Amino acid sequence: MKTPRNRLARSGTFAVFAVQGLSFATLLTQVAAIQGRHRLDEGELTLLLLIVPVLAGVGSVGAGTLAARLGSKWLLRLAQPLVAAAVVLTGLAPNVPVLLVALLLFGLGVGAVDAGMNMQGVAVERRYGRPLLNGFHCVWSVASLLGALWASAMASVLPLSLTMALPMVLAVAGSLIAGPLLCTIEEEKTEQTTTAAARFPWKPIIPLCLAMAFLYVGDAAISNFSTVYMKDALAAGASVIPLAYAAYQATTLLVRLGGDFAVRRYGGAIAALGFLGIVLAPNQPLAIVAFGLTGVGLSVVAPQSFSAAGRLDPAGTGVAIARVNLFNYVGFIVGAALVGGIADAAGMQVAFAAPLVLAAAIIALAPGFHPKLPAQTT
Repeated sequence: MKTPRNRLARSGTFAVFAVQGLSFATLLTQVAAIQGRHRLDEGELTLLLLIVPVLAGVGSVGAGTLAARLGSKWLLRLAQPLVAAAVVLTGLAPNVPVLLVALLLFGLGVGAVDAGMNMQGVAVERRYGRPLLNGFHCVWSVASLLGALWASAMASVLPLSLTMALPMVLAVAGSLIAGPLLCTIEEEKTEQTTTAAARFPWKPIIPLCLAMAFLYVGDAAISNFSTVYMKDALAAGASVIPLAYAAYQATTLLVRLGGDFAVRRYGGAIAALGFLGIVLAPNQPLAIVAFGLTGVGLSVVAPQSFSAAGRLDPAGTGVAIARVNLFNYVGFIVGAALVGGIADAAGMQVAFAAPLVLAAAIIALAPGFHPKLPAQTT
């Protein structure tokens, strides 16, 4: 239902998605620059990047517990400024130990925010009585794209510390503005009892969990290694390096805005074709196109998974969303380790063959996006 209160909650949720997208892109588009500053080889970089999804998984699990007690509103008000501070610290880190601390904080905060913002998205979706989550993820993509374009434009203009810090001023401001607008814990819950939250069954959400894991193996490959791929495999310059991630986010946004049903049905195949293009790309322009193609294929998996998880949890406990979100980080861990390990042994282009297979496997999981809802009790 479109009421003034629900419109405010929707606006606040748009803002937290935007802040998260901007924060994420601001850090990940600088992976190659961070690697160069600290003189890390592929193996050392992979180990550092693994910290983020491991701690994010911890943050996501903790978010489910905290949100059940306090609501996701307060979770987001605490965690989003932490993420912004961690991004700034990453850019300022003078050595690897400080970088390690920054990535620990970033991972913990990102996990909590990812779970919390999708809880808010599903709560607003319920209150409106129609699908809205895809729109929230569109805003995430817009902010991520802007973050990548900022990194490209500023690569030869500002030092790394300022390039990463300035967007975080906007991120903190957006988080502070959004906080009071978000749904309270009372508004997140439904009229149904939540006593069964701790016993929420795993079986109906397993396809969603697997789809999220496979999606984020591919997303981890692109987010963590697209800049390294462009620098090492194709000798791209500093201003061109972030464009691979920008292309990925741009096509993700376009598909989410268009709601392309063909992509929803054949996304796994399209993503696999994109990864094949990355493996075979002979030059920088074709590689950027291939990264964009993967964005087309992977774009709708996350919003579809969270919407389906929300429908399977009519009591509004947030448990289903937190569990599905956990597999985001399982995929990120596998993706970072798998792609980084193969890259260290056989080269960066060959490494992108690994997510190719798992992206195609998402096709078999498509029925899970339209789950049978639990029986209603009176």
